[in-house]
Amino acid sequence: MALHPEARRAVAAAAGQPGVHEPGYDIALARAEARAAAAAGRREEVAEVRDVDAGGVPARLYLPDGYDGVVLHAHGGGFVFNDVDVHDAAARRLANRSGMAVLSVDYRRPPEHRFPAAPDDVTTVLDWATGAPGLAGRPLFAHGDSAGANLALVAALRRPGVLAGVVLIYPFLDPTASFDSYRTAADGFEPAEAAWYWQQYASGPEDLTDPDLAPLRSARLGELPPTLIVTAEHDPLRDEGEHLALLLADAGVEVIASRALGQVHGFWRHAEVFPAAEALTRQVAGWLRQHRG
Repeated sequence: MALHPEARRAVAAAAGQPGVHEPGYDIALARAEARAAAAAGRREEVAEVRDVDAGGVPARLYLPDGYDGVVLHAHGGGFVFNDVDVHDAAARRLANRSGMAVLSVDYRRPPEHRFPAAPDDVTTVLDWATGAPGLAGRPLFAHGDSAGANLALVAALRRPGVLAGVVLIYPFLDPTASFDSYRTAADGFEPAEAAWYWQQYASGPEDLTDPDLAPLRSARLGELPPTLIVTAEHDPLRDEGEHLALLLADAGVEVIASRALGQVHGFWRHAEVFPAAEALTRQVAGWLRQHRG
């Protein structure tokens, strides 16, 4: 299927921007620009939003009226970019659509803090949520997009039996970039960029085979709770996410996988650009409500 019109426009706009892997790329400037763009965007009201210290890790808690579950959210951005402010609008939408509390983790990022800082932070917040006032005793889910989906998956694998479900939006899982979609579906997201993200994240070559960094290598996938995986058709990460779905199904995990046709990597966060983002958020919200018990 061809790219949807908004996806074509996004790919064309990205073509004129410097790639993260190019010499001299300014990480600090890119982070600042993303925060400024997010601050200028539209944000929905949520009944209560507050920043919390979640076991020593900063996080932001969104509490819609009458919330009846908790979603731990790990943001995407190649492990290097984005934060709770950049993902604020998306977290608000998720809280409002699902009717659940959303706990967005401000995990440490490379290259300043390399692996395993990020998964350690997400796991710490997960542990904190299991006993936090107002959250303890409620169905608890993990959710993430891209690199955040990697972190959500790793947290679920580290804490078997804790979560009611896991939601992975175009997960970033394979440091070897060995799947065909890196060559056939890399619209607006070059394989060289993906390789650069892994280089920033890993502390050394040996980390690239650690299941806490590359969870497709985990021997414990069969211990996962019900899982929803969503991929984008025109995304180099498509095949690794769909391969994970097959691994989970073979391991006996309750798994649902869907592919967003005509869409590119990153569409979920940008509801103002991609109409499919709202539909996906509602899909996720429905799945969460179905599995809250």
